[in-house]
Amino acid sequence: MIKAIFFDFNGVIIDDETIQMKAYTDVLRPHDIEVTEELYFSALGNDDRTFVRSMFAKAGKPLTDVMLESVQDAKTAIHREMIKDELPLFPGVLTFLKATSRQFSIGLVSMANKAEVGYVFERANLGPLFSVVVTAEDTSVCKPAPDCYVCGLAKLNEKRQRERLLPLLASECLAIEDSPPGIESARGAGMRTLGVTNTVTEAELRAVGADVVTGSLADWTVDAVHLVYNQH
Repeated sequence: MIKAIFFDFNGVIIDDETIQMKAYTDVLRPHDIEVTEELYFSALGNDDRTFVRSMFAKAGKPLTDVMLESVQDAKTAIHREMIKDELPLFPGVLTFLKATSRQFSIGLVSMANKAEVGYVFERANLGPLFSVVVTAEDTSVCKPAPDCYVCGLAKLNEKRQRERLLPLLASECLAIEDSPPGIESARGAGMRTLGVTNTVTEAELRAVGADVVTGSLADWTVDAVHLVYNQH
């Protein structure tokens, strides 16, 4: 029985993978580092810190902690500027978030930084819908490691304990992801998975064990979640 749903952020709630890539391209160009589509999409599941370090390493360029912070801050500023006029939420995702939040505990498990998540949450008034939020600052390892989902469930169960509710098992949680590392991360934590083909193909999501794959969350309802995941 599914009792909680954890959502990824980039590529599931907000349609900004190409915006992220453009922001990185702009901020790394002055360092003579080229961000190709292949490089960017091969790093899905990375947080900013890991991605920037890997790009400097691949280019054979030195990177100090000060430079790393500077690049991250500049990228976040460019990203914010690019979405300030129109927030690119995926079609149907807001409706689905509101509906599921009334029936399940919902959480966010993302490798995005707290500033970017916070900005979008504030703009779209998403905060009240979520029981817990996990961002890059909450874990030291990226997806596909299961740590971020383990953290999300631990945070949720701490909240449930305060509310005198029984803790949930990982098998009672559904994770919604758009990338193979995200699916692997959730599966590694023992959760059920729903892959959305917003970023990669159905075959790529199924290859890493996604329980179910869909083309859009606009096609999903609370009843669909119960029907698909609670019959086994």
